[in-house]
Amino acid sequence: MNQVELLISESPIDYEVAINFMNQRVSNIQEGDAPEALWLLEHPALYTAGTSAKKEDHLGTLDIPVYETGRGGQFTYHGPGQRVAYVMLDLSKRSKDVRAFISKIERWATLALGEFSLLPKTYSDRVGLWVDTPFGEEKIAAIGVRLKKWVSLHGISINVSPDLNHFRGIVPCGISDKGVTSLEALGLPVSMADLDVALIKHFQTCFGAPLTEAQSLDI
Repeated sequence: MNQVELLISESPIDYEVAINFMNQRVSNIQEGDAPEALWLLEHPALYTAGTSAKKEDHLGTLDIPVYETGRGGQFTYHGPGQRVAYVMLDLSKRSKDVRAFISKIERWATLALGEFSLLPKTYSDRVGLWVDTPFGEEKIAAIGVRLKKWVSLHGISINVSPDLNHFRGIVPCGISDKGVTSLEALGLPVSMADLDVALIKHFQTCFGAPLTEAQSLDI
């Protein structure tokens, strides 16, 4: 299988700029004009509302912008200190099975976090990765994907060291009885670069294609 282009942005990327780039890249993949891509980035502080988002889950307590998005799921937060991985892959080259694709994303993140001695849990009735903490079970990674003619957009966000107070402006993923955590909050001194190395290491195992050398993308 052809290599997947690895793109990494060092500076936070505006959400609308990222969506426009993804949409264009997916169209190019569909037309055979560009390779599949994995894009690792951060966003400025913002909330996104997925296709299942409920208005009452946006609590309106923090002055953080909200963007409606075509991915599945409910409300989630993106911001500095959180690694966002946008996965633009052609499922027609693999398996046209959305649930299986999401399971691969979950396994990918699980293997990556395992590099730091974490064993996240996944569940059939709720998407994302969860870990046990002194405060109970908390989410460390959120997943939301969309498909356009079997090419994927969006992907996963993993909490490295974000401001966890920003999650208080929403009911994350519609789940009110569980919290949100991060590698930093768990006492793990993991940098964004450390996490990237782990994600890159396990990508081919989960998605069946090698990555190119990293290319910088700051737009």
